[in-house]
Amino acid sequence: MKIQQLITEALNLPNNAIAYHISQELAAIYPHKGLVEGSDPTFNLEKFATVNLCNLQDNIFIHNQITTNWDGMEEEIYNHTENASFEVTWQGYKLDILLMSWQEGYCKTRYYWILADNKEIAEKFFVDVCDWNSEIRDEVLVFEDGYWEKNQDLFQSIKGATFDNLILQGNLKQDIQDDLNTFFASRETYAAYGVPWKRGILFIGSPGNGKTHTVKALINQMQQPCLYVKSFKSEYDTDSENIRKVFKQARQSAPCILVLEDIDSLLTDENRSFFLNELDGFALNEGIVTIATTNHPERLDSAISDRPSRFDRKYHFELPDIEVRQAYIALWNQKLKTVMQLSYEAINHIVTLTDGFSFAYLKELFLSSMIRWMGTLETGVMEKIMLSQVAVLREQMSSTTITSEASEN
Repeated sequence: MKIQQLITEALNLPNNAIAYHISQELAAIYPHKGLVEGSDPTFNLEKFATVNLCNLQDNIFIHNQITTNWDGMEEEIYNHTENASFEVTWQGYKLDILLMSWQEGYCKTRYYWILADNKEIAEKFFVDVCDWNSEIRDEVLVFEDGYWEKNQDLFQSIKGATFDNLILQGNLKQDIQDDLNTFFASRETYAAYGVPWKRGILFIGSPGNGKTHTVKALINQMQQPCLYVKSFKSEYDTDSENIRKVFKQARQSAPCILVLEDIDSLLTDENRSFFLNELDGFALNEGIVTIATTNHPERLDSAISDRPSRFDRKYHFELPDIEVRQAYIALWNQKLKTVMQLSYEAINHIVTLTDGFSFAYLKELFLSSMIRWMGTLETGVMEKIMLSQVAVLREQMSSTTITSEASEN
């Protein structure tokens, strides 16, 4: 009952007194035990236990507060421990774990106390749990709001992206694949010649021309851990602190791919210098491939866009020319049901009319036309539908360009 009373007493204290009070009381209750405590998010005891790396048994003498939640996507319930005490069996050792949480502003602090026969055992268990949770397995590690979170859904969406269903200008597709394949296969060669084993790649081009698809296809093909940064902004930490977290995790996960999509929106006058120092300062960043994308290269500082040691190679994603549009439209046409397919002459006509279309607009041309065709289900009308959609999309492109120019001015 002492633990239950301790939890109740602690939650009635001011937030900044809870952790110290519990630590002090546990030391008094268990004077001969080794104690490790903290709030590191990688110490996820329950996930560690789900793969049978340790065995959890509820402390039957106290009320364990465990919330029940609903996952609508997976259509299943899942539990989350708020305040609970567990007896843990791990590698023949017995440990007692106390997990607690309390609200601080808009955030929730989650804290743990690990009690073992000695501190060495408690520390080894802590390291084992954190190491296992830090590994990236069939998921993407996403950084947002100041912390990392594993995202299995994003990983699954990436698995559908390949270079087989991607058309790019000239040799661009093959050059990019060769670049990363060579890098990840050449660690010993880099070391033998004293070349830092790191790589920075910048994808440049207007929206809708294959940058994101290429990033996904690379991640899928390279089979390396992927870390994706949504923002360096968070409520409680500065950009500099968050940038430090990003590169610290990337170094721990290396060899890996670190993705900075729309890098021009991630960087500001205030955080740019710190970012550059982490990217190309004293730290080695060994084994990290940093892939950044931008729709607006003119917004990037020259220290990023022009200095090779930061982004060694720039790949430009241009609007598809007539030959690329021919290949792209022909590929899409092959995927259509026979009653929807265009004739050779119709393909050439559409190719000519879509000058200036990005890959995204070409894709939308097919999708919107297919939807309209399904309203008729008539054979031989697809070309007519697509011609009308070309006009609609071109007008949309014009209005989007005018709006974009107005907002920039």
